[in-house]
Amino acid sequence: MKRDMRDKLAESLLLYAVTDRHWLGDRTLYDVVRESLDGGVTFLQLREKDLDDETFFQEAVRLRDMAREYGVPFVINDNVDIAVRMDADGVHVGQSDMEAGDVRALIGPDKILGVSAQTVEQAVLAEKRGADYLGVGAVFPTGSKDDADDVSFETLRAICEAVSIPVVAIGGITADNTPELAGSGICGIAVISAIYGQKDICKAAASLKKITAEMVRA
Repeated sequence: MKRDMRDKLAESLLLYAVTDRHWLGDRTLYDVVRESLDGGVTFLQLREKDLDDETFFQEAVRLRDMAREYGVPFVINDNVDIAVRMDADGVHVGQSDMEAGDVRALIGPDKILGVSAQTVEQAVLAEKRGADYLGVGAVFPTGSKDDADDVSFETLRAICEAVSIPVVAIGGITADNTPELAGSGICGIAVISAIYGQKDICKAAASLKKITAEMVRA
């Protein structure tokens, strides 16, 4: 990825929202995502673990179209086939999912590839194999992923120093603890409940975006 494209991607990763049906209540996913985009979310990942492929596909197309209204990149978590089929902007894979190089071969050179990493070694390998950005965590305790390993501030900073691609922190991040990530070298944060678990999603996103921008500049 060229330097100017990498810089543009880094800017779009400032406030990275990951969807989760657990927080919907009586609201629809479409409605809460729009609220978050209204609040200033800059990057959107659709994460679904239990939907059948056709329902997943239809939902993904609808959210992709909405994200494009806002000029926000839209990626699919894990499901490379769906991402390719519905022309998502990219895909995000974990360490236990398809290997990054294989994913890059499937999605082509122009789509965004995000990879989860918990160590410097994983991060360097992911970049070598075609990752455009890294999601590193969990940086704080989280209930969203039972298998998320803790990543210390020192490791997070070491990863940022070891790679030339953008890094976002993920895991247990809230408006209150976001400032603690200042100086790590990350370009943004990825969150679920800090936005979608809040009563006023639009307000939560707007507030978190402001706090994150201040943290990144610090």
